[in-house]
Amino acid sequence: MRIYLDCCSLQRPFDDKSKPRIAVEAEAVLVVLSLCESEELTLVASDALYFEIGRIPDQGRKEEALAILKIVKETVELSPEIEALARRLEASGIKPLDALHLASASIAKVDYFCTCDDKFYKKSINFKGLYSKVVSPAELVMEVDI
Repeated sequence: MRIYLDCCSLQRPFDDKSKPRIAVEAEAVLVVLSLCESEELTLVASDALYFEIGRIPDQGRKEEALAILKIVKETVELSPEIEALARRLEASGIKPLDALHLASASIAKVDYFCTCDDKFYKKSINFKGLYSKVVSPAELVMEVDI
């Protein structure tokens, strides 16, 4: 099973876990990453993800996110097909970089696209024609159920 964690999901384990939701999501992401390390799941990234991580202002968080990406098995390169789908996603109100992430995952036929961003999640799940199922970290753990 192939999964894509967007930038906010990748960084969730480094967030302040004093709020229960953040603590649960952080643990869920760690479980998923562990399954990727053991090759029970396949972690997929994209040019857009590497670009966004490169823009993280906090050097420590950036290095942690890049360290996680060492377990990536496949990187989706930007293509005209991805750009076209991203424009359609943007037209539905999704932010440009988020649209590139989701378009990359969908065009690459990734099974699950994971995000912690509520607004992005709500807009994405209503978009018709995506290959990837959009899920939260907790939903992803329930879906993979390995």
